[in-house]
Amino acid sequence: MTEPTERSWEVFLEVYEALPRQGPGNRACAARALALCRDLPPSPAMLDMGCGVGGQTLHLAGLTTGPIVALDRHAPSIRRLGRTVVERGLSGRIRPVVGDMAGPALEPGSFDLIWSEGALYNIGIEHGLRLWSALLRPGGHIAFTDAVWRRKDPPDEVRAAFAQDYPQMGWTDDVLAAIERCGLELLGHFTLPDEAWWEDFYTPMAERVRVLQRKYPHDAEALGALESIGLEIELHRRHSACYAYEFFVVRRRD
Repeated sequence: MTEPTERSWEVFLEVYEALPRQGPGNRACAARALALCRDLPPSPAMLDMGCGVGGQTLHLAGLTTGPIVALDRHAPSIRRLGRTVVERGLSGRIRPVVGDMAGPALEPGSFDLIWSEGALYNIGIEHGLRLWSALLRPGGHIAFTDAVWRRKDPPDEVRAAFAQDYPQMGWTDDVLAAIERCGLELLGHFTLPDEAWWEDFYTPMAERVRVLQRKYPHDAEALGALESIGLEIELHRRHSACYAYEFFVVRRRD
């Protein structure tokens, strides 16, 4: 596997940091996941782990009335979210924080709901669930999405792409087994619809790629990085039946 160059990484960030969100999801899916939560307090204390620029954080703010800590290790994303929070008059609701979701400097037992869309896999599903459970109040919830296989015989190009980006990716049943091993109660799960990939993720990504291709017409490294990103979009267009994002909602047993 070829390691990304400094230039290709810069271009990757120039694409992703400009998007409304850094992975599949939308407001309707967030609302559906919230509806699976049982007995949340009227204004739950929430933590969005791996928030990126905060697309789903803003959905949470619109769907609830509680305070939200939005944590991500990438400082530029947190700075962008901070500006958005101020612009939208949400400074009293959302607190953007630079931090590591594998070792968050947060008080145990502080949250009613931990939210994480497309980020938990970075530290391992089971490890993350055990770690984050300690941050929950009694009866607290964790809502998260994870990529899962849907076909046992995906084309080689699909298998190769996920072998590079998520070699530990499994099936929905694998995630359910991890939830059970962690002693958490499953409240429900559902597959994200295809529009959740396109509305705020792949459609603006494709437009961003086109903009940067015009910006860097003679930069071979930049154009190569942009081509790779475009191939990801095309891979999903042709082979989305092979894999999915699944939303899981669990609760701490007390």
